[in-house]
Amino acid sequence: MIHYHGTPITPDSACIEVLRCRHGMVSFANRQQTSLVAEICSSFVFDNGAFSFWKAKHPVDWEGFYRWVDDWRRHPGFEWALIPDMIEGNEKENDDLLYQWPFKDSVGVPVWHLHESLERLRKLADNWPRIALGSSAEFAKIGTEKWWTRMSTVMRTICDSEGSPITKIHGLRMMDPKVFGQFPFSSVDSTNVARNIGIDSRWKGTYLPPSKAARGLVLAQRIEAFQSAERWIREGEGA
Repeated sequence: MIHYHGTPITPDSACIEVLRCRHGMVSFANRQQTSLVAEICSSFVFDNGAFSFWKAKHPVDWEGFYRWVDDWRRHPGFEWALIPDMIEGNEKENDDLLYQWPFKDSVGVPVWHLHESLERLRKLADNWPRIALGSSAEFAKIGTEKWWTRMSTVMRTICDSEGSPITKIHGLRMMDPKVFGQFPFSSVDSTNVARNIGIDSRWKGTYLPPSKAARGLVLAQRIEAFQSAERWIREGEGA
């Protein structure tokens, strides 16, 4: 499984130390480190920024996003980009955005939101080489009982009788070992490192890392010490 660390990680010197030869995710909503990530990372992906723009109540320039993807999709480290989606849009609106995607399927990853229908989930899984799962609506908070129940239903929908997924799965904002360790994900992402290296109150004790870069390395190494499950274990199967 690939761990994609979200950017920006500041300062740039910390980003270089933490992400060198790792895997990075750059958001269209905050893309100032695109060139840096492309230079130092083993691979990188693009987030369409929908969640960030939605939280800020700002419209998204999808044409600008397409141009950004087009500028970078031939880079040898580029893997894929999240296809535009509407966080509070209906299924038709999100399907329309899929039809407008101007690149090959291998370049784009459609997002399925946990509140959407299982029929749409299965359709995406049957027709795309990779899909991304996004927590939303009543399932927006990752790790709640309601969220775990919904994810169990999701896995039953897109995994075969052996528990293997019928397509590659990316977990959006799911880079917590307690979460991704339960699912057969091919990749996950989060901004955990970027958010936490600057919060001094979370770093205490005799062996306090001496710099933001050192903090980032500690966090990244701890996260990457764990991998996803090989398959989905259905209820009642046991380990």
